[in-house]
Amino acid sequence: MVRLILASQSPARTKLLAEAGIQHSVLVSDVDEAAVQARYGVTDPHDTALLLARAKAEAVAALPEAEGALVLGCDSVFEFDGEAHGKPYTADIARERMLRMSGNAGVLHTGHWLVDCRDTDGDDDGGEPGSGATLGAVASAAVAFMEMDPEEIEAYIATGEPLHCAGSFTIDGLGGAFIRKVDGDPHAVVGLSVSTLRGLLASANVRITDLWPAP
Repeated sequence: MVRLILASQSPARTKLLAEAGIQHSVLVSDVDEAAVQARYGVTDPHDTALLLARAKAEAVAALPEAEGALVLGCDSVFEFDGEAHGKPYTADIARERMLRMSGNAGVLHTGHWLVDCRDTDGDDDGGEPGSGATLGAVASAAVAFMEMDPEEIEAYIATGEPLHCAGSFTIDGLGGAFIRKVDGDPHAVVGLSVSTLRGLLASANVRITDLWPAP
């Protein structure tokens, strides 16, 4: 039985995996995102998403609970007007961003990093040997927003939803009402591309169907 650990506390990511029939558990890392970015000095939104995904995956992979499992780290960064936008956390930042985003478009980058923590010689129970893989990929999608009036923005901020989402919006929640079009993998906008995960698993000699529940 192949075990997959999601190194993310995002309810949207674990829900997406569950709906795709991918069995997994969740183990949240204690990565300080700001400290990681400061250490490496990465400013490109695409590279930042991959860097943070790797940091989360490797932090969880180092824990005893990850032994014998595959660990997936994910992180999303919204690129708008050449700037990298993570979670706004405050209403003032969310409001300023959404007023600028209204009627415009940006790109959501979701980084994925997979670490194979399985023994490369196999386990004592005859399990498949691990690949030793540690690799990542980024899935990106362009997101076009509808015009949003200030009252709608205030009402959305009042729900609290945009404060903890990269770019101050979601596609699978209340924020979906303001998205006009997505060009690219829509799962990347949720925060985890299942097709990208499939490719990473293949590099670790695992089929995504191995994570589906037995019929």
